Amino acid sequence: MSPRPDLSRFLRWDVAVGVLLVAVFATGAGSTEGFATTGNLAFALNDIAPVAIIALPMTLLVVAGEIDLSVASMLGLSSALSGKLWDAGWAFETIVPVVLVVGVLGGLLNGWLVTKVGLPSLAVTIGTLTLYRGLASVALGSNAITDFPEKYANWTSDTTTVLGFIPYPIALFAVLAVITAVVLHATGFGRSLFAIGAQEQAAWFAGIRVKRIKLLLFVLTGLFSAFAGIVFTLRYGSARADNGLGFEMLVIASVLLGGVDFDGGKGTLGGAIAGLLLIGFLKNLLILNDVANEIQVIVTGLLLVASVTTPRVIAAVLERRHRRAAA
Repeated sequence: MSPRPDLSRFLRWDVAVGVLLVAVFATGAGSTEGFATTGNLAFALNDIAPVAIIALPMTLLVVAGEIDLSVASMLGLSSALSGKLWDAGWAFETIVPVVLVVGVLGGLLNGWLVTKVGLPSLAVTIGTLTLYRGLASVALGSNAITDFPEKYANWTSDTTTVLGFIPYPIALFAVLAVITAVVLHATGFGRSLFAIGAQEQAAWFAGIRVKRIKLLLFVLTGLFSAFAGIVFTLRYGSARADNGLGFEMLVIASVLLGGVDFDGGKGTLGGAIAGLLLIGFLKNLLILNDVANEIQVIVTGLLLVASVTTPRVIAAVLERRHRRAAA
C-alpha cells in the first residue's frame, strides 16, 4: 500500500494566502477594466506603502510575541510634527531627522514600559496610541499644512516609478524587506526572535537577551512608523493630526493574514508581504468597482478574523491527521 501524500505543505496558511493573492489579481485583471494597467498598479502599491513600511518591524515584533498598536498614532504624530516644523520655517532636511528621533523615543517608551516595568504590550500600546494621537492634536490642532517641497513630494508620487509601475517608496520597501527577511530567516538574531515568541522563559535560560531584543524591536517599530508618516505626508501633500487613522488595523491584519501567529514563535515574512499585497489589491479592486468604504472596512475585518482563526483550524486538522497516522 503506497503511503498517503504529505499535505502539510499545501495546508500552510502563508501558501494559501499566496494562492489567494494570485487568484484575486487574476480575477481583477479579467473582470475590472484598468486594474492591471501600470498606472493603477503604481497607485495600488503606493497606496499601501506606509502600511508596508510599518509591517516589516511589526512582523518581527509579533514573531517575538509582542504587538504595537500605537504605530498609526506615531505616523500621525510624525505627520503633524513635520507640518508644524515646516510651517515654522524649518528646512525639510532638518525636519526629517528630528521626526525620526521622535519615532525612536516613542518606541523607547513603549519598549521601556514592556521590558522594564513589565506591562503587557497590548495594554501599553493602547495607552500610547491615545497619547501619540493626542500629542499630534496638540502640535497641529485641526489645521492642515500643505505646500511641502516639490522635489521630495515627487519622490512619493505615483508617476515616479521603477520599471514603470513600482513607486519609489515601494522600491525602498523591497530593499528593506530583503534585509528583514535575511535577518529573520537566516541569522541567529532571527532564530532568537522565534525562540522568544515560542517560549520566552526558555529563551532567557538559553542565554538570549530577551529584554534587550524586545526593546530594540519597539524602537524599530517607532522609527519605521515615523518614517511612514513622512512618506504619507509627502504623498498626499498634507500634514494633519488624524493622518493614518486606523492604519494599525491594516498593519496587524496584513501580518496576521500572512500566517504570523499572534501568540508568537511562528510565521514568515513572505507570508506577511503576501497578506499585505492581498489586502492592498483587494481594496483597490473594491474601489474600482465603486464599493462603499464601509464595505471595505468590513472585508478587512473579516480577513483579520480569518487570519486568526483559520491557521488554528489547519493546525488542529494536521494534528488530528498525525495522531491517526501514528495510531
